[in-house]
Amino acid sequence: MRIYNLFPLLAGPFSAWQPHLKRAAALGFDWVFVNPIQKPGASGSLYSIADYFDFHPSLIDPKASISPREQVRAAVVQAERLGLRMMIDLVLNHCAIDAPLVQQHPEWFLQEGGQVANAFCVEADGNRIVWEDLAQFDHSGTKDPEGLFTYFVAVVEFLIALGFQGFRCDAAYQVPRPFWERLIAQVRQRHPEVRFVAETLGCTPEQTLETASAGFDAIFNSAKWWDFQSPWLLEQYELTRQLVPSIAFPESHDTERLYAESGQNVHALKQRYLFTALFSAGVMMPIGYEFGFRRRLHVVHSRPQDWEEPAVDLRSFIAKINRIKQDYPLFQEEALIQRLEHPNPQILLLWRASTRGQGEALLILNKDPNHPQSFFCEDLYRHIQAPPPLIDLSPEWAMDYLPTPFHFELGPGMGRVLWAAAGD
Repeated sequence: MRIYNLFPLLAGPFSAWQPHLKRAAALGFDWVFVNPIQKPGASGSLYSIADYFDFHPSLIDPKASISPREQVRAAVVQAERLGLRMMIDLVLNHCAIDAPLVQQHPEWFLQEGGQVANAFCVEADGNRIVWEDLAQFDHSGTKDPEGLFTYFVAVVEFLIALGFQGFRCDAAYQVPRPFWERLIAQVRQRHPEVRFVAETLGCTPEQTLETASAGFDAIFNSAKWWDFQSPWLLEQYELTRQLVPSIAFPESHDTERLYAESGQNVHALKQRYLFTALFSAGVMMPIGYEFGFRRRLHVVHSRPQDWEEPAVDLRSFIAKINRIKQDYPLFQEEALIQRLEHPNPQILLLWRASTRGQGEALLILNKDPNHPQSFFCEDLYRHIQAPPPLIDLSPEWAMDYLPTPFHFELGPGMGRVLWAAAGD
């Protein structure tokens, strides 16, 4: 999956999505993910859903001659015509504390001290974060498991009827594995084309494995935070590689904008997108990354008027990376990955090999987004098992011929992508 995250509050009403969909298609994405579009509770947060079968008032065009439901469907049809499939957030762990469901079905919710409990998470340091605008569903202990399950099957069917063919399952690790197994299996009986992707960020390795084993098509990984040196990312990758594909991202709606975080460094944007897109099977990029937006996406306050004047234009660069990913199946799988030693500590040298006979690749990356670095290798071919030639797929300054010895001055954050076909 090459996923473009169309953040609905920034994009505006459903009727205004077409330019963003066209841009996503031109950039070479094949999926568009939208955060929740349903009616929120009093907090106004996209993830505090008050009515799963109604829509956020800010996304409805009151001047349209068609119903809100038809407005959503029209946007999805536009995406389909552009060759894009649509994915939406599926929020089954919690809903708005002021949702009618809380009063209608208190037995569906976790109780604390005789009251419906707020949703929460526990951070790695043991700190408990509580969201007071959210009510926590009790998937494990409800006295009415069939009622709760049937309700969420209806939610999924409603979204599929709107045209959505994929679900990013929010806080998937907080919903029991048996619930996911049953839901995914039942939905696939009627809709085998539908994809389920689990949000597992912040999980323990045990939680990640438990969730990934429930039948998901993919999970998200933490490549965005890797320092290009510590062993943890490659360890996490190897833990689930043979079980389920992963999706990396350079930033998300939950993170600060990388352009602002990096001190407005365009090299950092290029570096991180190239790495995340080619590291794992899938990639996701939020709206505005291609223009170096600095203002963080906000689940309550973002609006179309927050659209920024482009600081940079990375559309051509991103399209080239996505074309590599599309044209070379090696970059569409959870391949074998090994970090190779190099004398220059500012150089990341990764070997990537297909388990399906789709070739090998060397990714050479300047870790430093502020300064150039020199890469030298006496013989590139000692790092691969495939026969010559190595082909330079790099999005910038690709070379027609790779000499031996090989020397290249990498610009700040620059990456080289070298590929060789599999032998007989």
